[in-house]
Amino acid sequence: MNDDPVLLREPREGVPQVTDTVEGFEDYCDRLSAVSGPLAADAERASGYRYGHDDWLIQFKRDGAGIGLLDPMALNAIGVDWGMFNRAVGDATWILHDAKQDLPGFAQLSLTPHALFDTEIAARILGLHRFGLAYVTEHYLGMTLAKEHSAADWSYRPLPRDWRNYAALDVELLIPLAHKMTLDLKRAGKWEWACQEFEYVLRTELHPRRPHAVPWLRISHINTIQRDRRALAIAKELWTERDELARRYDIAPSLLLADSSIIEAAQAKPHNARQFRAIRSLNERVRMHLGTDQDKMFERYAPIQRKVKPSVWKQAIQRALELPEGELPVMPAPEGGATQVNAPKSMKLWQKHHPDRFRRLQACRALINQVSQDTHTPPDVLIKPQIVRNLCWTDDPAARDVAGFLEEQGARPWQIHLLAASLTRGIM
Repeated sequence: MNDDPVLLREPREGVPQVTDTVEGFEDYCDRLSAVSGPLAADAERASGYRYGHDDWLIQFKRDGAGIGLLDPMALNAIGVDWGMFNRAVGDATWILHDAKQDLPGFAQLSLTPHALFDTEIAARILGLHRFGLAYVTEHYLGMTLAKEHSAADWSYRPLPRDWRNYAALDVELLIPLAHKMTLDLKRAGKWEWACQEFEYVLRTELHPRRPHAVPWLRISHINTIQRDRRALAIAKELWTERDELARRYDIAPSLLLADSSIIEAAQAKPHNARQFRAIRSLNERVRMHLGTDQDKMFERYAPIQRKVKPSVWKQAIQRALELPEGELPVMPAPEGGATQVNAPKSMKLWQKHHPDRFRRLQACRALINQVSQDTHTPPDVLIKPQIVRNLCWTDDPAARDVAGFLEEQGARPWQIHLLAASLTRGIM
C-alpha cells in the first residue's frame, strides 16, 4: 500500500476568478445563503511589499456554494455591503487556520463570524508535532498542498491563475479537515478545551489591529542601544521619517530602510558627510535577493524606492544629533505598574538573584510536564510559559490565589481546572 500523500493540484470545482464587482459579490452572497454548514475562510496580504496589513484577497468556501475569491479593496471602492455577506452566512462556524492572523482583517471589513474552528489550535491541542496547514492536511486527509505563493505580493493585479489556484486550495480542504479533527478532539476528551480556545481567540482577536503604544520601539534589536539616549533619538527620528514616507508611497517600510540600517546609524552617529557616506545602507536603495520569483515582485517597487534620496536620512540623523539633552527619548518603563507581574525570561537572572523563585519555577514546570505527558498535550498549550513565570515571580507564594491569578492572566477555565491545584503545591 502506498502511503505517500497525494499532491492536490487544483480545487475539485476548478480555479475561480476574482470577484471584484457588485454583481459578482451579490451573486456569491446569494449562493452562500442558499446552503448551510460551516464556512472555510482565509485571507492574503501584501506584507513586505505594501504599507500596513490590509487584506488584498479573502477566500471562502461553503459546501454547495463553491469557492469565492473576493477582492476587498475593489469591493470597498465600489461600496458593497459586507452586512449582506454576514447575513448570507448567518451563524455558521468559520473554519480558519491560525485565525489570529486573519480575524483583525475580517473585523476591519465588518465581517462578524459568530463561531470559530481553528485548525492550528486544534492541531496544537491534539499534540501534533507540526502545525502548518500543509502538514495537518497531510496528516488527516492524506493530501498535501503546494505553498509556493505564500509570500507573494497579493496586491498585484490581475492575479495570475496559479496564484488564484493557490489561494483557492487554502480553503478547499478546511471543511473535511475540521470534521476529522473534531472527531479526534472528542475521542481525546479535549473538545471542550478546544471550544474554549476557539471562543477566546474569537473574542480577543476579532477587532482591527491596534497600533503599538510606542511603535518605533519595535525596531529589531532596539535593546542593543537602550542605554544610549542619543542613539535612541537617531533611531526614533529615522523610524519616524521612514514610516511617514512608507505611508505616503504605500510601500513596506523595510523596502525603504532596513531596521539593521537604523541600528547601524544610531550606533555610528555620523556627524559629517564622510561618516554618513561610510554607512553604505543609508546611501543605497534596499535590494531583496532571495533567489525566487519574489525578487521580481520586489523590483516592481524600485521606482518608489528611487524617489527617496539618502539626504532624507542624513537630515533625520542631523535633527536627532541637534536635539537638546533634556528632549532625548528614554526606554519606557514596563506597562501596568506595580500590580501587573512581568517576570523576566532570563533563567540566569532567576538563578543568580532569585534562587527561591527559580526553585518554585522549576517545581511548577515539572508538574506541568507531568500533566503534559498524562494528557498528550504540549506544555505551552496547557499554559503559556509567561503565565507560569509570572506566577512564580513572588517572595510570598502563600499569598497567591493561584486559580484567581491564572484567570487574571488570561488562562481559560479548562487550564485552571487542570493545573491550579498542582501549581498551588508547586509554589509552596
